[in-house]
Amino acid sequence: MGDGKACGKACQFIAPDYDALEQRVHGRNATGQGDEAYFGVTHAMHRARLDRPLDGAQWTGVTTALAAALLSSGAVTAVLSVAPDPFDRWKPVPVIVTDPAALESVRGMRMGWAPTLALLEPAAQAGHRRIALIGIPCQVHALRALEAELGFERIFVIGTPCSDNTTTENFHKFLGLIDPKPETISYLEFRADYRVELRFDDGRRPRLVPFLKLPLSRLPADFFPTTCKTCVDYTNRLADVTVGYMGGDGDQWVIARNARGAEMLAMLGDRLVTRPLTDKGRRRAAVRGFLANTERAAGGLPLRRMPDWVRPIVAFLQPRIGPRGIEFARARVEMKAIETVLHLRRGFPARIKNMVPRHVWALVAPYGLEPATTEQRQQDGSDT
Repeated sequence: MGDGKACGKACQFIAPDYDALEQRVHGRNATGQGDEAYFGVTHAMHRARLDRPLDGAQWTGVTTALAAALLSSGAVTAVLSVAPDPFDRWKPVPVIVTDPAALESVRGMRMGWAPTLALLEPAAQAGHRRIALIGIPCQVHALRALEAELGFERIFVIGTPCSDNTTTENFHKFLGLIDPKPETISYLEFRADYRVELRFDDGRRPRLVPFLKLPLSRLPADFFPTTCKTCVDYTNRLADVTVGYMGGDGDQWVIARNARGAEMLAMLGDRLVTRPLTDKGRRRAAVRGFLANTERAAGGLPLRRMPDWVRPIVAFLQPRIGPRGIEFARARVEMKAIETVLHLRRGFPARIKNMVPRHVWALVAPYGLEPATTEQRQQDGSDT
């Protein structure tokens, strides 16, 4: 695009305008009532899986199947995504995919920085006018902010929730803390049952590690960048379809946000098996505990570590009485909003006014976090 000034308009971490972008992308704003207050504009929300899971997929392969259906139908001629680096399976490399069969190479999770939107210019120069993007929220915000100027006929967006990214190097260090043979880990997933699933390519059986037994206190303070600690869009509110795990309760969690999203899901036909959403447990105590720990962390104080003898008990109880299904997703969204406000107040207080949109303030209000006068935007009918 060759326009450096576009960064200020596109960056989610400067002055995001979700009201205007939601109107442009979805035709309306989130109501602020019910689950739209947590997850954004919702046309339909499902607990879903493919009838035949795809080999190598992170879950069952809904994201890959959607992209393949778009290519096979001719709705798009290119998909922008990331593939693994040839020398490091965890390092993401941006790719333009034009063959549905080639999407097999982009299945699974990557961890690290990948300038996927840098592919927009090469895609346009190659003659593609109808494209799809598989991206995380900050990428999708930038795309939507500049979409009208890009010149594409149609753009489909398959979004995943925020991934709390870090560098690939940092991720390798994390793998080394959770397994004695980190080089053999071929799969890692944070699950909605409060456990991390690990799979290996050395013949070992998969492992399930409770969240409470993860060595998070041993990670450096800068393991996650400030941008990830201050994300204002955990659920990818500007995607046409959001595909994640948080509300899936063992399946995938799919939100169709508009007619394009519904159109994409319809392309999968009977291959997409949906079930009723679950909504179990209560989140308030867990979110308040997170608030207290985050206040300490944002203030530079050490986290209060749970006694070792208590951990197995809580790890046993969490998946049984803790928030599950949509309640788990609500909890994670509230936690992310709390983290955003507290870390900005600690490190970048002058940015709160422009960076925190009203849907985030609404999420933290029940926990006693209200914007000060200097933290509020001028209300002129939009977020700007």
